[in-house]
Amino acid sequence: MAAATNQATDQSRPSRHDASPSSDETLGANATEDHRDRPDAQDSDEEKGSHSSPPQPVGFFDSALSKVRLQVFGLWARTTLILSAFILAVLSLYWAVLFNVEQNTSSLTVFVVDFDGKVDPFTATTPLVGPMITQTTEMMLAAPEPHLGYETIQPSIFDNDPMAVRRAVYDWKAYAAIVVMPNATAMLQQAVDQANVTYDPLGACQIVYVQARDETSYYNYIIPQLNALETQITSKFGQMWTGMVLQNTTIPRENLQRVPQALSPAIGFSQFNLRPFAPSVATPAVTIGLIYLIILSFFSFSFYLPIHMKFLNPDGHPPMKFPSFIVWRWTATLTAYFFLSLSYSLISLAFQIPFANHSATVTEVANNPESYGKGTFMVYWMINYVGMISLGLACENVAMVIGQPWTAMWLIFWVITNVSTSFYSLDLAPKFYYWGYAWPLHNIVEASRSTLFQLHSRIGLNFGVLFVWCAVNTALFPICCYIMRWKTQREQKKQ
Repeated sequence: MAAATNQATDQSRPSRHDASPSSDETLGANATEDHRDRPDAQDSDEEKGSHSSPPQPVGFFDSALSKVRLQVFGLWARTTLILSAFILAVLSLYWAVLFNVEQNTSSLTVFVVDFDGKVDPFTATTPLVGPMITQTTEMMLAAPEPHLGYETIQPSIFDNDPMAVRRAVYDWKAYAAIVVMPNATAMLQQAVDQANVTYDPLGACQIVYVQARDETSYYNYIIPQLNALETQITSKFGQMWTGMVLQNTTIPRENLQRVPQALSPAIGFSQFNLRPFAPSVATPAVTIGLIYLIILSFFSFSFYLPIHMKFLNPDGHPPMKFPSFIVWRWTATLTAYFFLSLSYSLISLAFQIPFANHSATVTEVANNPESYGKGTFMVYWMINYVGMISLGLACENVAMVIGQPWTAMWLIFWVITNVSTSFYSLDLAPKFYYWGYAWPLHNIVEASRSTLFQLHSRIGLNFGVLFVWCAVNTALFPICCYIMRWKTQREQKKQ
């Protein structure tokens, strides 16, 4: 009987699977409705709602913004002060490199070598051309106006061989040389005495230089002054020589009529540009184009870092050990530079900068002779590759340590210090800039020029400096990676 009663009672209860609310739910609902009907409950709900909704915007001078205004003003003033000081300090490096160019023009050495009448079989002739030229250049050294660094050198230093002077200029012992040929006076006198119609005034003197060494300095300072000196000497010597000839009554006037060039200009200067800077498309390869090598090295960090971080973010896989992550990053970065530098180098090849000409001797004039023949492009590529590692690893390390937004300031500093010491002659710059000889871009430019134009080569030294940069930045790379991880973890804890 009791069992039947319990069964009936269970059947009379609503099923748990029924959709109707239980008694507890009904009581909760009724209690909620009763609560909402009370006026004090409505006021409490309104107060809670007012705290959860976003604050209404206010004007700039609202008193509620007084504290944040002071904070913003302070941060704005501090940032402006830092940027202003940075501009004055770093950008001044670029302006200052050319500040004393006129006063430092004398650092551009020009040899003056007088062979006139000092080499057999012309020693019996009393020289006139050579002494005139050496006296003129020595007078210019005493003048207050800016002038080249003329330096009178005895022929015996060059074993009385004019070709040895060319080799000295090629070897960067001087920026140019003025060579007075051994027969300068003898041939001039023979021309008027014997009416030698084949006499060429340009055979008396030579000006030798290597334009591809630094075309900017040659265009702006060296060649203009040498041309002015040439005009001054020919004018001065012509007046003196014409007066001497006209006073010499033993010279038949018919001779002078047959060789008028022996009177005017009498002497001249043949110019021998041993390595012209050509073609013009080579300009980016050794100047402005290398700025983009720095920029590519810098921005590759932001492109590749999110890819590398996938190893550390556990997304369906365990995170990589941090030492292994460092090795991967370093290897992947250098491999990326390998292909990026190839793309950069191929641009020069695509625009037909010569990479497969024959070499030339150091004393002959040659356009684009190649130092390594058909292997010149490979050497050029390796210069850009090692240079990109030197420039890029430094950017990677600094970016990991200082972070944003300070990396933009680092890029400006890195570009300006490299450009200032690479695209302009350090001989014209204040001695303060001599640290530029150890900067990466200076050695990239020097090695590229010697490779593309077969200049005097210091490529072993250039690669040595670049490898030192690679080694130092590689040693610092793990440390900077740990610093970046520490900074990231600290920011995550703050958040």
